[in-house]
Amino acid sequence: MILCLDVGNTQLHGGVFQDDELIVQFRKTSRLQFSSDEIGIFLRTVLRENKVDADGLKGISICSVVPDLNHSLRSGCIKYFGKEPFFLKAGVKTGLKIKYRNPLEVGSDRIANAISATKMFPNKNIIIVDFGTATTFCVISKAKEYLGGIILPGVRISMEVLESNAAQLPTVEIRKTETVIGKSTIESIQSGLFYGQVGIVKELKSRIIKEAFEGEDSFIIGTGGFSSLFENEGLFDVIIPTLVLKGLNTAYFLNNEQEK
Repeated sequence: MILCLDVGNTQLHGGVFQDDELIVQFRKTSRLQFSSDEIGIFLRTVLRENKVDADGLKGISICSVVPDLNHSLRSGCIKYFGKEPFFLKAGVKTGLKIKYRNPLEVGSDRIANAISATKMFPNKNIIIVDFGTATTFCVISKAKEYLGGIILPGVRISMEVLESNAAQLPTVEIRKTETVIGKSTIESIQSGLFYGQVGIVKELKSRIIKEAFEGEDSFIIGTGGFSSLFENEGLFDVIIPTLVLKGLNTAYFLNNEQEK
Protein backbone atom coordinates (compact mmCIF):
# COMPACT_ATOMS: atom_id res chain seq x y z
CA MET A 1 0.00 0.00 0.00
CA ILE A 2 1.10 3.55 -0.79
CA LEU A 3 0.00 6.58 1.24
CA CYS A 4 -0.33 9.66 -0.99
CA LEU A 5 -0.61 13.21 0.36
CA ASP A 6 -1.52 16.32 -1.64
CA VAL A 7 -0.70 19.28 0.60
CA GLY A 8 -2.34 22.48 -0.62
CA ASN A 9 -2.81 25.96 0.75
CA THR A 10 -6.30 25.18 2.03
CA GLN A 11 -6.50 21.42 2.50
CA LEU A 12 -4.44 18.29 2.85
CA HIS A 13 -6.02 15.63 0.61
CA GLY A 14 -4.79 12.12 1.25
CA GLY A 15 -5.45 8.60 0.06
CA VAL A 16 -4.18 5.03 0.26
CA PHE A 17 -3.62 2.92 -2.85
CA GLN A 18 -3.50 -0.86 -2.95
CA ASP A 19 -2.52 -2.33 -6.31
CA ASP A 20 -3.39 0.98 -8.04
CA GLU A 21 -6.85 1.04 -6.44
CA LEU A 22 -7.70 3.99 -4.19
CA ILE A 23 -9.16 2.26 -1.13
CA VAL A 24 -9.33 5.21 1.30
CA GLN A 25 -9.27 8.98 0.97
CA PHE A 26 -9.52 11.78 3.50
CA ARG A 27 -9.16 15.54 3.88
CA LYS A 28 -7.77 17.80 6.57
CA THR A 29 -7.72 21.57 6.77
CA SER A 30 -4.11 22.61 6.25
CA ARG A 31 -2.51 25.34 8.31
CA LEU A 32 0.57 27.42 7.89
CA GLN A 33 2.17 25.46 10.72
CA PHE A 34 1.80 22.04 12.27
CA SER A 35 4.31 19.88 14.10
CA SER A 36 5.65 16.50 13.04
CA ASP A 37 3.75 14.95 15.95
CA GLU A 38 0.47 16.56 14.91
CA ILE A 39 0.69 15.30 11.34
CA GLY A 40 2.01 11.88 12.35
CA ILE A 41 -0.72 11.29 14.92
CA PHE A 42 -3.40 12.53 12.52
CA LEU A 43 -2.27 10.17 9.77
CA ARG A 44 -2.00 7.16 12.09
CA THR A 45 -5.45 7.93 13.50
CA VAL A 46 -7.21 8.43 10.17
CA LEU A 47 -5.73 5.19 8.82
CA ARG A 48 -6.75 3.27 11.94
CA GLU A 49 -10.31 4.62 11.81
CA ASN A 50 -10.53 3.52 8.17
CA LYS A 51 -9.24 0.05 9.11
CA VAL A 52 -5.96 0.45 7.21
CA ASP A 53 -2.91 -1.21 8.77
CA ALA A 54 -0.36 1.60 8.88
CA ASP A 55 2.43 -0.93 9.35
CA GLY A 56 1.51 -2.41 5.97
CA LEU A 57 2.43 0.73 4.04
CA LYS A 58 5.13 0.21 1.44
CA GLY A 59 5.83 3.90 0.94
CA ILE A 60 4.60 7.49 1.22
CA SER A 61 4.34 9.88 -1.73
CA ILE A 62 3.86 13.62 -1.21
CA CYS A 63 3.35 16.73 -3.30
CA SER A 64 3.33 20.00 -1.39
CA VAL A 65 2.85 23.59 -2.47
CA VAL A 66 3.50 24.78 1.10
CA PRO A 67 7.30 24.53 1.55
CA ASP A 68 7.15 25.57 5.22
CA LEU A 69 5.31 22.34 6.05
CA ASN A 70 7.72 19.97 4.31
CA HIS A 71 10.07 19.53 7.28
CA SER A 72 7.19 18.55 9.58
CA LEU A 73 5.76 16.23 6.94
CA ARG A 74 9.07 14.46 6.46
CA SER A 75 9.80 14.22 10.18
CA GLY A 76 6.30 12.97 10.96
CA CYS A 77 6.51 10.24 8.33
CA ILE A 78 9.88 9.06 9.64
CA LYS A 79 8.85 9.16 13.31
CA TYR A 80 5.39 7.58 13.00
CA PHE A 81 5.84 5.29 9.99
CA GLY A 82 9.58 4.66 9.92
CA LYS A 83 9.70 5.70 6.26
CA GLU A 84 11.49 8.41 4.31
CA PRO A 85 8.71 9.96 2.19
CA PHE A 86 9.07 10.53 -1.54
CA PHE A 87 8.49 14.18 -2.48
CA LEU A 88 7.41 14.91 -6.04
CA LYS A 89 9.66 17.81 -7.05
CA ALA A 90 12.03 18.99 -9.76
CA GLY A 91 14.62 16.43 -10.74
CA VAL A 92 12.57 13.27 -10.13
CA LYS A 93 11.26 11.00 -12.88
CA THR A 94 7.91 12.12 -14.28
CA GLY A 95 7.77 10.77 -17.83
CA LEU A 96 7.07 14.33 -19.00
CA LYS A 97 9.05 16.89 -20.99
CA ILE A 98 8.65 20.12 -19.03
CA LYS A 99 8.60 23.10 -21.41
CA TYR A 100 8.42 25.81 -18.75
CA ARG A 101 11.24 28.35 -19.05
CA ASN A 102 12.16 27.38 -15.49
CA PRO A 103 10.86 23.85 -14.71
CA LEU A 104 11.40 24.52 -10.98
CA GLU A 105 8.43 26.89 -11.05
CA VAL A 106 5.85 24.24 -11.93
CA GLY A 107 3.80 23.25 -8.87
CA SER A 108 4.20 19.63 -7.84
CA ASP A 109 0.42 19.20 -7.70
CA ARG A 110 0.18 20.26 -11.35
CA ILE A 111 2.90 17.78 -12.30
CA ALA A 112 1.05 15.02 -10.41
CA ASN A 113 -2.10 15.83 -12.37
CA ALA A 114 -0.20 15.68 -15.65
CA ILE A 115 1.48 12.36 -14.79
CA SER A 116 -1.87 10.79 -14.03
CA ALA A 117 -3.64 12.26 -17.06
CA THR A 118 -1.02 11.09 -19.57
CA LYS A 119 -1.06 7.59 -18.07
CA MET A 120 -4.85 7.31 -18.16
CA PHE A 121 -5.33 8.96 -21.56
CA PRO A 122 -2.21 8.32 -23.68
CA ASN A 123 -1.63 9.85 -27.11
CA LYS A 124 -4.05 12.70 -26.52
CA ASN A 125 -3.69 16.46 -26.30
CA ILE A 126 -4.87 17.20 -22.75
CA ILE A 127 -6.12 20.23 -20.87
CA ILE A 128 -6.52 19.83 -17.10
CA VAL A 129 -8.60 22.34 -15.14
CA ASP A 130 -8.03 22.07 -11.39
CA PHE A 131 -10.52 23.88 -9.15
CA GLY A 132 -8.67 24.36 -5.88
CA THR A 133 -7.52 27.38 -3.90
CA ALA A 134 -6.51 28.69 -7.31
CA THR A 135 -8.08 27.54 -10.57
CA THR A 136 -5.25 26.23 -12.72
CA PHE A 137 -4.97 25.00 -16.29
CA CYS A 138 -2.31 22.53 -17.42
CA VAL A 139 -1.64 21.96 -21.12
CA ILE A 140 0.00 18.69 -22.21
CA SER A 141 0.64 17.56 -25.79
CA LYS A 142 0.11 14.02 -27.07
CA ALA A 143 3.93 13.71 -27.00
CA LYS A 144 3.82 14.14 -23.18
CA GLU A 145 5.17 17.68 -23.38
CA TYR A 146 4.04 19.84 -20.48
CA LEU A 147 3.59 23.03 -22.49
CA GLY A 148 2.59 25.36 -19.67
CA GLY A 149 -0.57 26.60 -18.06
CA ILE A 150 -2.72 29.32 -16.56
CA ILE A 151 -3.32 30.32 -12.94
CA LEU A 152 -6.20 32.47 -11.72
CA PRO A 153 -8.06 33.06 -8.44
CA GLY A 154 -10.20 30.12 -7.42
CA VAL A 155 -13.87 30.16 -6.45
CA ARG A 156 -13.25 30.44 -2.71
CA ILE A 157 -10.53 33.08 -3.03
CA SER A 158 -12.84 35.17 -5.20
CA MET A 159 -15.57 34.96 -2.57
CA GLU A 160 -13.17 35.85 0.26
CA VAL A 161 -11.87 38.88 -1.65
CA LEU A 162 -15.42 40.15 -2.14
CA GLU A 163 -16.22 39.57 1.52
CA SER A 164 -13.09 41.27 2.88
CA ASN A 165 -13.10 44.27 0.55
CA ALA A 166 -16.79 45.08 0.26
CA ALA A 167 -18.36 45.78 3.66
CA GLN A 168 -21.96 45.16 2.60
CA LEU A 169 -21.37 41.86 0.79
CA PRO A 170 -21.97 38.68 2.84
CA THR A 171 -20.27 35.30 2.77
CA VAL A 172 -22.35 32.90 0.66
CA GLU A 173 -22.62 29.20 -0.06
CA ILE A 174 -20.76 28.43 -3.28
CA ARG A 175 -23.39 26.87 -5.53
CA LYS A 176 -25.05 27.01 -8.94
CA THR A 177 -28.01 29.37 -9.17
CA GLU A 178 -31.14 28.60 -11.17
CA THR A 179 -30.76 31.79 -13.21
CA VAL A 180 -27.76 33.89 -14.20
CA ILE A 181 -29.48 37.08 -13.10
CA GLY A 182 -29.64 37.11 -9.31
CA LYS A 183 -32.74 38.47 -7.55
CA SER A 184 -30.89 39.13 -4.28
CA THR A 185 -27.38 40.07 -3.20
CA ILE A 186 -26.62 36.47 -2.23
CA GLU A 187 -27.90 35.08 -5.53
CA SER A 188 -25.98 37.72 -7.45
CA ILE A 189 -22.71 36.76 -5.74
CA GLN A 190 -23.39 33.04 -6.23
CA SER A 191 -24.13 33.58 -9.91
CA GLY A 192 -20.96 35.61 -10.40
CA LEU A 193 -18.79 33.03 -8.67
CA PHE A 194 -20.29 30.05 -10.53
CA TYR A 195 -20.95 31.38 -14.02
CA GLY A 196 -17.81 33.51 -13.90
CA GLN A 197 -15.76 30.32 -13.62
CA VAL A 198 -17.83 28.64 -16.36
CA GLY A 199 -17.19 31.56 -18.71
CA ILE A 200 -13.49 31.63 -17.90
CA VAL A 201 -13.11 27.91 -18.60
CA LYS A 202 -14.96 28.12 -21.92
CA GLU A 203 -12.93 31.08 -23.15
CA LEU A 204 -9.53 29.81 -22.04
CA LYS A 205 -10.22 26.31 -23.30
CA SER A 206 -11.00 27.70 -26.75
CA ARG A 207 -7.87 29.85 -26.80
CA ILE A 208 -5.62 26.99 -25.60
CA ILE A 209 -6.87 24.61 -28.30
CA LYS A 210 -6.21 27.24 -30.97
CA GLU A 211 -2.82 28.34 -29.63
CA ALA A 212 -1.28 25.07 -28.45
CA PHE A 213 -2.92 22.43 -30.64
CA GLU A 214 -3.84 24.41 -33.78
CA GLY A 215 -7.48 23.36 -33.47
CA GLU A 216 -6.81 19.63 -32.98
CA ASP A 217 -9.12 17.68 -30.72
CA SER A 218 -8.20 17.91 -27.05
CA PHE A 219 -9.25 15.86 -24.04
CA ILE A 220 -10.51 18.08 -21.22
CA ILE A 221 -10.24 16.90 -17.60
CA GLY A 222 -11.77 18.58 -14.57
CA THR A 223 -10.36 17.94 -11.11
CA GLY A 224 -9.97 19.54 -7.68
CA GLY A 225 -12.25 20.11 -4.72
CA PHE A 226 -14.80 22.27 -6.56
CA SER A 227 -14.84 20.31 -9.84
CA SER A 228 -18.06 18.44 -9.05
CA LEU A 229 -19.92 21.79 -9.04
CA PHE A 230 -19.45 21.98 -12.80
CA GLU A 231 -20.21 18.39 -13.80
CA ASN A 232 -23.41 19.30 -15.68
CA GLU A 233 -22.01 22.27 -17.60
CA GLY A 234 -20.54 20.34 -20.55
CA LEU A 235 -17.08 21.72 -19.88
CA PHE A 236 -15.19 18.43 -19.56
CA ASP A 237 -14.82 15.03 -21.14
CA VAL A 238 -14.35 13.60 -17.65
CA ILE A 239 -14.13 14.80 -14.05
CA ILE A 240 -11.61 13.01 -11.81
CA PRO A 241 -11.43 14.62 -8.34
CA THR A 242 -8.63 12.22 -7.31
CA LEU A 243 -6.37 12.92 -10.28
CA VAL A 244 -3.48 14.32 -8.20
CA LEU A 245 -3.51 11.32 -5.83
CA LYS A 246 -3.38 8.92 -8.77
CA GLY A 247 -0.43 10.88 -10.14
CA LEU A 248 1.41 10.66 -6.81
CA ASN A 249 0.94 6.90 -6.75
CA THR A 250 2.31 6.60 -10.29
CA ALA A 251 5.22 8.95 -9.55
CA TYR A 252 6.21 6.88 -6.52
CA PHE A 253 6.72 3.76 -8.61
CA LEU A 254 8.39 5.67 -11.45
CA ASN A 255 11.05 6.64 -8.93
CA ASN A 256 11.11 3.34 -7.01
CA GLU A 257 11.02 0.84 -9.85
CA GLN A 258 12.38 -1.97 -7.66
CA GLU A 259 9.14 -1.83 -5.62
CA LYS A 260 6.74 -2.42 -8.52
